[in-house]
Order: sequence, then structure tokens, then C-alpha cells
Amino acid sequence: MINYFNEDLKFNLKNKRIISRWLRNIVSKRGISIGQLNYIFCSDSYLLDINKRFLGHDYYTDVITFDYSSDFELQYGVDSVSGDIYISIDTVRRNAEIYKEFFDNELYRVMVHGLLHLLGFDDMTPELLNEMRAEEDKALCGLSSLLSDS
Repeated sequence: MINYFNEDLKFNLKNKRIISRWLRNIVSKRGISIGQLNYIFCSDSYLLDINKRFLGHDYYTDVITFDYSSDFELQYGVDSVSGDIYISIDTVRRNAEIYKEFFDNELYRVMVHGLLHLLGFDDMTPELLNEMRAEEDKALCGLSSLLSDS
């Protein structure tokens, strides 16, 4: 199940049904399913507080992912991915301007970036970041075709 929440701001994600199908497709191509996946849209200050309290980092970021997959697998004995993905709409908006990208495109990139972390991808080295970017690009192509079919 995929859920979308707002924490401390009003935000309306467009095309929820298509985006949910897209996210399920990304996961199913790896032979697993989605258990419980929550996207929580929030402000910079909200995400900064989470970053400080839970990760010990005192800086702004666009996305923080909490992986609950192993707990879910232990409880239900299935291969699935579960977690919370917090996204700062403020930072996504700012990054869209910096990279001269449409807001929705930048948001979708950040959404899949968080999901890729749950699927085991990392971005801690330049090589790993390049691999993750390639996966993001591949996933975004899949979303493009879903959106154009609707």
C-alpha cells in the first residue's frame, strides 16, 4: 500500500494513481512488492528537525528515507519493501529552480530516489551516485510513458 501525507504544509500530489502504479512497477521489476510505503511531504524546517533528531545531521536535505522492510518481512514472511520517505517541498522547489527543471519532474526524481534507497541503492560515493542517477533516469522514462498514456 502506498500512502501520501502532508505534515506541516498543504500540498496536493497530482496523478496519485499513476504515480502509485509507477512506483509499484519499479519495485515489481526487482521481484518484490510494496508492503507499506508512506510519502510524507513537509517543509524544510520539519525535515531539518528529523535530520537532527534521528540522523544527527544539522543541514537541509530534500529527502530522508526510513527503511522498515526487514521488520515487515519478519512479521509477514514476504519479499517486500516498506518505509517512510520524507520529502521537503521547499527544497524540491528550490532545486527545480537551480537545475532549471520543472517542479513535478524534480519531485518525481526525489520520490524515486527515496524508493531506490529502500531497494538498496546508495549514493555515498561518486560511482554509487552515478549508478543511482542512471536508475532514476530509467525510472523517470517509465513514468513519462505512463503519464502520456493517461
